Amino acid sequence: MEPFAAIPEQAAAKRLLASALADGDAHAFLFHGPAGVGKEATAFAFAGALLGDPRRVAERTHPDLRIVEPLGDMIRIDVIRELHHDLHLRPFESDRRVYLLLGAHRLNDDAAGALLKDLEEPPLYATIVLVADALGPIPETVRSRCQLVPFSRLSERAVRAFLAERAPDLADVEATAIARVAAGRLDRANRLIDPAGRAQRATLIATARATYLDPAFDSGAAANTLLEAIALRGADAREAEEAVVEGLDLPLRDAEQRVKRVQRGAESEEMLAQLEELAAWYRDLVVVATGAEAAVVHADYLVELRTDVALGLGRGPERAAARVRQSWRSAETFNVNPGLWLDALFVQLQRVFG
Repeated sequence: MEPFAAIPEQAAAKRLLASALADGDAHAFLFHGPAGVGKEATAFAFAGALLGDPRRVAERTHPDLRIVEPLGDMIRIDVIRELHHDLHLRPFESDRRVYLLLGAHRLNDDAAGALLKDLEEPPLYATIVLVADALGPIPETVRSRCQLVPFSRLSERAVRAFLAERAPDLADVEATAIARVAAGRLDRANRLIDPAGRAQRATLIATARATYLDPAFDSGAAANTLLEAIALRGADAREAEEAVVEGLDLPLRDAEQRVKRVQRGAESEEMLAQLEELAAWYRDLVVVATGAEAAVVHADYLVELRTDVALGLGRGPERAAARVRQSWRSAETFNVNPGLWLDALFVQLQRVFG
């Protein structure tokens, strides 16, 4: 069976990896691209093909598979030192060993430096795969020693196929909207079909509309509405990760750091996802105003979009979308205080609409 058959799209990545499997001479890879597009699933499929046992690799039980993940907010040098020691142990069952470094964009400087030697001269039986959501944080010295394997956001068609499998009862217009809101990411699509995710989306859209419909709009209350959704997403991620670490033989401190990292990551991702959808709502107002309704993201709210455009919002939606996109880029780059950041954003949006 073709090892990557279950991975949607990503043709360039699949070609590179199929060639590597055929040649057998590449030993360091760097999978890079947005979260939620199949990088990790592809890494496990690649490892399963290399070790000849996809089932045990998927279950993380193969003795020749080693997985490294961040503890806390980063991958530290002590973990890479452990990997270096393990790297020089001969395979137990297979003719090779595979090392998956998940969240490789979280390597700190010392860890990245320690990894260089192993990337330069790995044992012939070792394959090291780094999986990163972004190339920027990874030093050029590390990048240059790996074969880069690019991943991109999935097409609307691929996300629709995912939704048809996971939620076959979705109305067509709702499936279209969710596929577009998910913006090529299956993790977001999966959250949006959950009842809690649907309710949060409805609340977010109501908040977006209130910036220009509600004369008594309260920026602090609007910020708190989004913060509640962010906190809920973090709590859900924390609970799920606590269930995972219960089955792992981890020191208490390491387990706590891992849970906290997952919770903070989920909260950050939820904030960025909300900003992305907020910008999409204001962009949709511009699209509807120009008569290009087929291109709206929120296809299931077309009636509301038409109603709002009829109010004559002028250039407000265009300026609002630009403000949110600017805030979104800053939130991706800087360590911001979500409460203050969102409150300031909603003050700006209220001013945009006068």
